[in-house]
Amino acid sequence: MKIIKLKQDLKSEIESLKSSGKTIGFVPTMGALHKGHKSLVKRAVEENDVCIVSIFVNPTQFNNTSDLEKYPRNLDQDAGLLEKAGCKLIFAPEPGEIYETDELNAPFEFDFGGLDKVMEGKFRPGHFNGVVQIVSKLFKLVQPDKAYFGEKDFQQLAIIHRMVNLMNFDIEIIDCPIVREPSGLAMSSRNERLTPEQRKKAVEISKVLSESRNFAAQLPPRELTKWVIDMINLVPGLEVEYYDIVNTTTLQTVNSWTEPTVGCIAVYCGDVRLIDNIKYKIMDN
Repeated sequence: MKIIKLKQDLKSEIESLKSSGKTIGFVPTMGALHKGHKSLVKRAVEENDVCIVSIFVNPTQFNNTSDLEKYPRNLDQDAGLLEKAGCKLIFAPEPGEIYETDELNAPFEFDFGGLDKVMEGKFRPGHFNGVVQIVSKLFKLVQPDKAYFGEKDFQQLAIIHRMVNLMNFDIEIIDCPIVREPSGLAMSSRNERLTPEQRKKAVEISKVLSESRNFAAQLPPRELTKWVIDMINLVPGLEVEYYDIVNTTTLQTVNSWTEPTVGCIAVYCGDVRLIDNIKYKIMDN
């Protein structure tokens, strides 16, 4: 397995792979890898000739400098996991290799079609500008046939699909299911920052979301939204930032079960911000 840090070296590798007719599966990450990432990599390995993983903590998608500084980084540990999963190449550049100074100081412009104004976008202004900025750069560099993203970041995934369509990338986006710990807690790099006691409390997020499905047939979305928020806020140490039941495509709040819906949540467990989601299948005739 190779670890590449320079764009020029990556370009040479990609040219060699393309000239050999190799298909490329790509998994963009910010490192601090866990079994959720590993599942994406394994699928990319199975479905392509070569799997490439990027490890880059992207500064333009953090609206909180402290959050950027606290983000866990361990390239050696990540490389060990990736090699076992069958990854052939890691692209791990420094920010200066990816961004010019003016790019770091000016907002990236993109037509989100309103997908950035709700949920994560509402509470983390500029976050998705940074996501589209870096993913579009990586797509141009890696030139993958397929790219793999986890459904835990449901809003991000919807935006990636829009970006691919608007920017005319010839890349198939593969949506991959949420990977959970045995307790039900959605796997996340941020889980590393939870204390053992906080981890026990964080499990209640997925428990409440799962239980909410039992009430979807009796309660309209707005009432179910309130129930989920109230139940999680009853847990000491947990505080819901938002919970919204939205259309799976437009991400706009729904008022009935007549359209495909997903419930998306962000919860603070101490100072650690966790996200999760759950799909509802109740549909009126």
